[in-house]
Amino acid sequence: MGIVLDRPASAPAAVSRIAGRQRNASDDEVAVEAPIAFLYNCQSHVVMMASPRDLEDFAYGFSLAEGVVGTAAEIASVKLAPKGPGMTVSIDIPEARAKALGSRKRNLEGRTGCGLCGIAEIEQALRPLPVLADSPAIPSEAIATALAALPNGQLLNRHTGAMHAAAFANRDGTLLCVREDVGRHNALDKLIGAVTRAGHDPRDGLVVVTSRCSMEMVQKTVTFGCPILVAVSAPTSLAIELAERSNLTVVAFARGDGFNLYAHSERIV
Repeated sequence: MGIVLDRPASAPAAVSRIAGRQRNASDDEVAVEAPIAFLYNCQSHVVMMASPRDLEDFAYGFSLAEGVVGTAAEIASVKLAPKGPGMTVSIDIPEARAKALGSRKRNLEGRTGCGLCGIAEIEQALRPLPVLADSPAIPSEAIATALAALPNGQLLNRHTGAMHAAAFANRDGTLLCVREDVGRHNALDKLIGAVTRAGHDPRDGLVVVTSRCSMEMVQKTVTFGCPILVAVSAPTSLAIELAERSNLTVVAFARGDGFNLYAHSERIV
């Protein structure tokens, strides 16, 4: 495992606030956004703009969610190193995996909001997904419980107002893990890495994200193996289509007063 070299995820900034005719100078706390370069077996793969925190979780989650490896056991090591304003994340994987990765054409830039991370081919963007196994239903109260608890886990967002969060809850809605990032896809990758490293079974809970439910979020959740994805905002048509095919339950517009079910509603009772 790599040495923890995460950089601060927030930084002070001077701000002038105007309210009506009044101008006041004060200090603010803003989210840090930094280039994070992923290298597999010493070969550059992609540069992501992300929060420079929980980078080992990011390495595991990105590698699993993007199909770079099939299991966490295939990751031999993760090493972090500062580089200019950002960080490099060096990941050692089996040579066969590295060769397969080398055949995937990518542009080596992933903007903060980019879930496809520079993928150059349509076939890669719409990669085949597994079909999740049927699983027991959970009570709707579990979703409400998870949503109510989530703000207490969003410490960085509380200070900066600029962070997305992804959380994993068990079947009664108790939050087991929360990760934050300036990018919604990055937050989900970090969550997947953290949950995997902690040994939680993704089949026994649900994922909650503080963003819309796009097709990339569906892809990552299905690849992770979690049967329920809860989003506080809207789904897209392709997200619903992929969820239907993959037997993923999609819950969206999840707020304190209720939620909408868009795919495989039988899992929520």
